[in-house]
Amino acid sequence: MVEEERKYEVEPGFTVPDLSGCLPDGGRLVQQPAVKLTATYYDTPDLRLARAGVSLRHRVGDSKPWTVKLPADAPGVRHEISRSGKRGKPPTELVWLVTAYSRGVELTPAATVRTVRTVLELRDADDALLVELADDAVSVLDGKTVRSRFREVEIELKAAKRSLLDRVEADLVAAGAAAGGFTPKHVRALAAAAAGPADLPAVEGLPAEPTAADVVTRAVRDGVARILAHDPLVRLHAPVGDDDTAVHQMRVGCRRLRSDLRTFRALVDREWAGALRDELKWVAGVLGGARDAEVLRDRLRRTAGADPLAPLPSAAVELIDTTLADRQAAALAEVDAALRSDRYVALVEMLVHAAREPRLTEAASGPAADVLPRLVAKPWRRLAFGGSGVDGAADLTLDASDERWHAVRINGKKARYAVDAVAPVIGGGAAKLAKALSKVQNLLGEHQDAAVAAETWQGVLAEHPDDHELAVTVGRLVERERAAIRAARAEFAAAWERASAGQRTKWLP
Repeated sequence: MVEEERKYEVEPGFTVPDLSGCLPDGGRLVQQPAVKLTATYYDTPDLRLARAGVSLRHRVGDSKPWTVKLPADAPGVRHEISRSGKRGKPPTELVWLVTAYSRGVELTPAATVRTVRTVLELRDADDALLVELADDAVSVLDGKTVRSRFREVEIELKAAKRSLLDRVEADLVAAGAAAGGFTPKHVRALAAAAAGPADLPAVEGLPAEPTAADVVTRAVRDGVARILAHDPLVRLHAPVGDDDTAVHQMRVGCRRLRSDLRTFRALVDREWAGALRDELKWVAGVLGGARDAEVLRDRLRRTAGADPLAPLPSAAVELIDTTLADRQAAALAEVDAALRSDRYVALVEMLVHAAREPRLTEAASGPAADVLPRLVAKPWRRLAFGGSGVDGAADLTLDASDERWHAVRINGKKARYAVDAVAPVIGGGAAKLAKALSKVQNLLGEHQDAAVAAETWQGVLAEHPDDHELAVTVGRLVERERAAIRAARAEFAAAWERASAGQRTKWLP
């Protein structure tokens, strides 16, 4: 579950203002009786969770007493996951859920807080809960002794628009609540030790005149952050937004980081980078099965519905989708097993250390603008001119095999990642080339997706050779996929001409 909340530090004598002016017509304020909550927070001995903005707690009285809270992209928005379980033993699922932060270190009680909570509900004329305000008087416990006390107010968005939350906030601030820079209960309870920096460094901007080391370091940190941020969501089999998945984003993070380490191989320690690339290849491969099933199921829906005037038999389409769903479930089970392995925990440790201190060579100390272009030239030339039996992009013909087009796609992805990595520094033509290569890669990706889909539909038919309706449906699906392949090939030449134009590539040596 994703929750959006805002918290405020208040003085002990703070009075919650009258919020009736925030309500829509016919709305009402509902005051709930005070309740007492006792929460125990679990963490590693060096408080890795707290320092990363993550919490795992057991709270007495909740129907699902164990809760993990994970940071999300937007301020004030968090992923909240609650589970049942016995007191004193965190559920295994939640322990694994925070692996990207704990890195396998045992979680033990770190802080206990007792809260007397008074809830004020803002409801509309239909009695729908719009916003919930919690006024908390908090005591930090050391055994049975109260070590410190403080008070805070929290407002959580329920069925309202964000503008209502803004109006409530304005009234609270006017009454003396302190907004911004809020410190969570358990972090305040744990004091300075929990307020230190997270083990994973933040991805920061580049200096005005970066060295190659600056660019490599930023690329590594960006890749690691992308992988580890999606780790918990992959374990939850969760979507990312309306049209993406955590499996996809984590896999992209693995592949992009592998590509960056290859592009910058002259600037990084060879043995260190090789070991990291090997493990990233393993994880990307495990994620690949689940991602392929995602793509195919989505494509099946789009291809089957491409012509509303010529619908395909729903039973046959459903049979194909059920086959893919079974494959997806099996692939996700493999992902779950891999992410719970000692090998993966060791990789997480490697990734965190790589982000903190990437192992660079002396060559990385030079100015980025001088060092980086020649590193991109090799993957660019391989894409443009081919080699080792692979066509160059300009050599592709409309009648070339799907396999030859796919080989160019692989080189295209490597070239695009390489250009993306240096474009923020080189600017100008490099930024334009990155944008143009994105279009090239989209066409090659569509080509490959259609080719794989056609082969998959035929494979499902091979499992049901006597199903006449399925045979007709597969034939029509394959026909539509081949039409998509022809369309991608027809657009490719113009897209490649734009990408290879002189103003986009003259910065390359």
